[in-house]
Amino acid sequence: MCPLPRAADRVVAGLLALVLASVVAFLGSASPASAHGTLATSTPADGATVDEPVTAVRLYFTEKVREDAYFTITAPGGERVDTGWTHGEPRPLDQPVREYFLVNGVFEPREYTTGFAAVVTLAHLPAAGKYSVSYLSVASDGDPVRGAVTFRYTGKATAAPSGWQPPTGQPAPALLAAAEQHGTSGNQPAPGASTAPAASPVPSAPATAPAADDSGGAGPLAWIGVAVAIAAAAGFVAWRRSPAGTGRGRGPARRPGGGSRSRGRPGPAPRGAGGGRRATSAAAGKRPPATVPAARPGTAGTGGTVGTGGTVTPARTAVAVKSRPPTAESAPGPASRRRDTRLALLVGGLVVALLAGFGLGRIGGTDQRTAAGAPQAIAPAGGPAVAAGDGHQHPPGAGPHTHSGDGPAQASGTTVSAGGYTLKPVLRSQPPGESVDYRFRIVGTDGQAATRFTVVHEKPLHLIVVGRDLGGYQHLHPTMAADGTWSVLLKLPRAGGYRIYADFTVTSAEGTPLPLVLGVDHDVPGGYQPAGLPPPQPQATAGPYEVSMAGTPTVGVTTPMTFRVSRAGVGGVTQLERYLGAYGHLVVVREGDLGYLHVHPEPELVDGAVTFWLTAPSTGRYRAYFDFQVDGKVHTAEYTINLA
Repeated sequence: MCPLPRAADRVVAGLLALVLASVVAFLGSASPASAHGTLATSTPADGATVDEPVTAVRLYFTEKVREDAYFTITAPGGERVDTGWTHGEPRPLDQPVREYFLVNGVFEPREYTTGFAAVVTLAHLPAAGKYSVSYLSVASDGDPVRGAVTFRYTGKATAAPSGWQPPTGQPAPALLAAAEQHGTSGNQPAPGASTAPAASPVPSAPATAPAADDSGGAGPLAWIGVAVAIAAAAGFVAWRRSPAGTGRGRGPARRPGGGSRSRGRPGPAPRGAGGGRRATSAAAGKRPPATVPAARPGTAGTGGTVGTGGTVTPARTAVAVKSRPPTAESAPGPASRRRDTRLALLVGGLVVALLAGFGLGRIGGTDQRTAAGAPQAIAPAGGPAVAAGDGHQHPPGAGPHTHSGDGPAQASGTTVSAGGYTLKPVLRSQPPGESVDYRFRIVGTDGQAATRFTVVHEKPLHLIVVGRDLGGYQHLHPTMAADGTWSVLLKLPRAGGYRIYADFTVTSAEGTPLPLVLGVDHDVPGGYQPAGLPPPQPQATAGPYEVSMAGTPTVGVTTPMTFRVSRAGVGGVTQLERYLGAYGHLVVVREGDLGYLHVHPEPELVDGAVTFWLTAPSTGRYRAYFDFQVDGKVHTAEYTINLA
């Protein structure tokens, strides 16, 4: 069979390349979303820098937000500058967004190409710096949609309207109730956010994935069939491009009349390159001579005319050949091999792209969650936590999922067991004013102490101690023995009840981290007089330093909180040192049930301040503890936050 002409080769290769490029473009054209009704884009864009005054921020969601949706804009100094919001005109999205819906027990993907605008207006821009836009809504399927975007303003400050007062309102109770119906699923991460990976506790069985649904797209057989069809077509093309070869057991290379014949009479081979050897054949002298084509330039050898006497008549250069040698065309040269390699790589890439398309469409079919509804650590890019107490957030690109324990409880540390692990202390009480060796173990469902922990913020475990009246805060770091027993010196000067939190990330048998916070009561006998919480104040003193807190904590909404440290009586910004890998740590404890929120800051200072992203899980009063380090010494500033 004749090989394809070179022009045809190029056409086939070009078509395959076009198909491959189209497949890759198609696979990357739609970005999966982590929640229904999610934020698709914004103007200004998240992380953008603008130098002209901004009067409104437009947020585009994949569906129209609720009428009671809640939006805030926070200035660099922590004050709110928003004046309300309205629905805006929809517009086409630059990049489609894929979302998943549960239909008859299976997930079906849908792509959205239209963004529905919510326009949030600003009263003024009080200073240059980083502005944060936070939002809370509930999608049509009941998923809460919360998150934040930021932009940096580098222009001149603008004046506030006459009589302007920053808003102080909280989200509507109906909105909060609707958001709590599905608990913490559907949350958007704060700017630059990512989530810590979840893992199944040891030795619990892995969660069962929901049934895959092929109705929303091509099923696995269809994808595999397409890949096989393309591979078969490419194989046919490669076969067409390969010349007919001659090999042992397939008969003579050329039959009489099948190729060019030597019109000369057979004669002795000339003396030369043949080395005097003769080409013999079982049919020598019994058939007309057949011509072995001369090799192309660059090939291993050249052919000649085989005479009836078994001698070789040279065609271009005399060469000795053995019986029934392969023809020159059947031995592809380097150029042919290069073309075949390119074709193989092209076809392989196309098949991989198709199979990857199927795989990407199916990734995320299970919810990576911890057993018993254990809260998970939330950390934005670079390490800081995003939403305090937000027990589950979806990473970008999350696929179909369900939640088994969605509920309103977002604070952690209120139980002694979670995720298949239990905090078991050796002592449950101690005398006041005495240092004791406080020892405990983290025990799995198999009754054995866990010994594999992941280092988070430079320590495998953080031990937090807080009195029931929210006084007596301590942040300790115990050490672990080989048998899994942790120990640390603990001194409690006052009598009363305490809550001890173990904040850690255990490593499962599969090697995946599982972040948990477990809490246990601890008693110091004696006369106890609970101290009342101090009133909320934006300033606190920690040793020789004054620390200012700015921000507007909001129930159910991810908002920024900033802390600035200066030396008392001196002013100016104090040079902070990294402590446990960050410029500060923030622990927030809720009054009443002592719900625990451990929040870490952004990796770098923002306009000279330590910035946290806090999501208050409910109304009520909280006590915030801000740890920072200067000149090698750690200090703690304490604040009261009232969201009653």
